[in-house]
Amino acid sequence: MTRLPVTKTPKCYVGGAFIRSESARVFPIKDAAGAFFANIPQCTRKDLRNAIEAAAKAGPGWAKRTPYNRGQIIYRLAEMLEARRAEMVEAHTIFGGPPDLVAAAVTTAVDRLIYYAGWADKYEQVLGSVNPVASPHFNFTVTEPMGVVGVIAPDLPPLLPLLSLIVPAIVSGNTVVALASEKVPYPAIVLGEMLATSDLPGGVVNILTGFRKEIVPTMATHTHLRAVAGVVGAEDRKTLQLGAAESVKRAKLLKAEEAINWLADDAQSLYAIRDFVEFKTTWHPVGA
Repeated sequence: MTRLPVTKTPKCYVGGAFIRSESARVFPIKDAAGAFFANIPQCTRKDLRNAIEAAAKAGPGWAKRTPYNRGQIIYRLAEMLEARRAEMVEAHTIFGGPPDLVAAAVTTAVDRLIYYAGWADKYEQVLGSVNPVASPHFNFTVTEPMGVVGVIAPDLPPLLPLLSLIVPAIVSGNTVVALASEKVPYPAIVLGEMLATSDLPGGVVNILTGFRKEIVPTMATHTHLRAVAGVVGAEDRKTLQLGAAESVKRAKLLKAEEAINWLADDAQSLYAIRDFVEFKTTWHPVGA
């Protein structure tokens, strides 16, 4: 008897659950040979608002965890990506990704998670400071998470830049709503499956799929997003910069038309963490 294979129904990962778009719309993606592969949820502005709400609910609990614990959880995600490395490589190569380059990108993604996990309980010592003051007080500058950060992945490569933008934001206690690659969204779907079975609390990272023209304008102006980061073209940069000015959010935008070597060591940095923290000064009387 011939058995029909059980095909996967790709879903977005929001609030710790797998969802379809509230509109029930999908768009097809094809493999490298041009054959139909799957229907991907075409998320809407309502899906974005729901994801931001989920991220906002998860934020206080995630921020209250100790930096050491956040580092452990990010390290655990690296373990899971390492264990499912072959699956993630296949999620790229089936759409035409060069096998050698894809393997290097997935390996770098694992290493990048480890890199930021190591900074989790150390960045405060580097970014914070003890300030000299002309009074009998101690004056400290300390960091605080900003809140919910919007992330926009480039079309290619689909995974490594996405993780390179997400992890510096969450390591300091922020939560993230990410828009996956429009052309090759499937690796982000697989990443969502890994997030769901890791120790990362639901809502800390939320992944949407769909079209930038529908999501980016709302991401630009939504006031509950405290920062937005991504790799975008000139038109989307203008939309995001104007929206960020209107809604008073931080914008870290890289140019999609310029080549970025995501495999390089300088694609990871302590200062990527600094981009998503706020600084607060506290005063304490000497002897108190």
